[in-house]
Amino acid sequence: MRLRAKLYIPRRIKRLLPTSLFGRSLLIIVLPVAVMQIAVTWAFFDAHWRTVNSKLSEGLAGDVAWAVASYQDDPSPVAVTKLAERAEQSLSLSIAFQKGKTLPTRRRDALFGLDRSLQEALADRLNVPFWFDTTRYTAYIDIRVQMPGGILQIYALRDRAFATQGHIFILWMVMATLLLTTVAILFIRNQVRAIERLAEAADAFGRGGDIDFKPHGAREVRQAAVAFLAMKARIQRHIEQRTALLASVSHDLRTPLTRLKLEMALSEPCEQMEAMKGDLAEMEHMIDEYLAFARGETGETPQSTDLPALIAGVVAAAVRSGATVEARIAPDLAVILRPNAFKRALANLIDNAAAHGDHVRVTAEPRLTGGVEIIVDDDGPGIPEDRYEDAFKPFNRLDESRNQNEKGVGLGLAIARDMARGLGGDLVLARSPMGGLRAVMRLPG
Repeated sequence: MRLRAKLYIPRRIKRLLPTSLFGRSLLIIVLPVAVMQIAVTWAFFDAHWRTVNSKLSEGLAGDVAWAVASYQDDPSPVAVTKLAERAEQSLSLSIAFQKGKTLPTRRRDALFGLDRSLQEALADRLNVPFWFDTTRYTAYIDIRVQMPGGILQIYALRDRAFATQGHIFILWMVMATLLLTTVAILFIRNQVRAIERLAEAADAFGRGGDIDFKPHGAREVRQAAVAFLAMKARIQRHIEQRTALLASVSHDLRTPLTRLKLEMALSEPCEQMEAMKGDLAEMEHMIDEYLAFARGETGETPQSTDLPALIAGVVAAAVRSGATVEARIAPDLAVILRPNAFKRALANLIDNAAAHGDHVRVTAEPRLTGGVEIIVDDDGPGIPEDRYEDAFKPFNRLDESRNQNEKGVGLGLAIARDMARGLGGDLVLARSPMGGLRAVMRLPG
């Protein structure tokens, strides 16, 4: 048995990591590049640049030591003047003696520890107190050496002690990083977009909509897209075959049912004849429900619908059939759905509530998080909470906890949930404030 080592990442770090494929891919590419750039920059500053600065500082310290030694040999004003002229011409050093002055007590340190190499070089070459500053002037270094009666002040060009072109290297590194990051973003975005389009196509197909999708992107993404299109074709073929089969069965069954209804209509009325007519009506209703469940939402395109008018029509039809229904519908509710499928689903919910209760209340209102919520309440016996999901199973009627539905075959809730989920919503059950069952249908905006 092969054991795979698993990299442990603390939970706090996982929360900071990106969750999208685009963010993770970008992190995989940009993070190594950034680490490499930082490592190279650190190696440059810590090794190469430090070595170069050390050599330059040693050269400048040697010139300063020569100037100090020359002054100590002859500190007369005439000698100091000749020393300053000679240093200016040969070494590009500006030398002046300030009588009665002393060394400053404070000094500002330069960034990145650039003063260390010059400090070490001057300490090795001079055996007298000294002070220097590299931050006061942008192009010069101020060096002061304590002498009897004053200080010897020396100004040197900054590039004599430091490699002043180091920032150009950093600039090029930053520009290279930005360029590589931009190229990475463009390529990753192009690859991720192909996956996003595949996800959008799968979501649209799950909602029953028409999709116009062609495989593109990387080879693996195209393979997944081709597999999705093949699966879509198989599912559609299966649905068409199931619908055609049930339609054929329904048609074949309607023919003898029609003959039986005709023969009973021509027969003399009696009590048994009325019972047989009731059985035939129930069989016809069962066939209609089977066909509606098998057909689902095929053949109907989602469209923007005036929901209040649609709900009002379903409620009016339920009232005409003898149900006691109270409607509370908010105005200006517009959603994208399949009108006929929604009417069939809502009618199933209202008929189910009316069959098990005396009063039904339908409420339609917008949701705070977006979309619309349709609630159907009844005052019937209800369903135990642990049986809510069982109620959505096809052909499951829960007769032991609800009144017998003479016409139903246990497909009403299944059809309604299938319609809601096909639009990206859902249908759930809960305890009604009226004492019975509450069906809550949530539809996206």
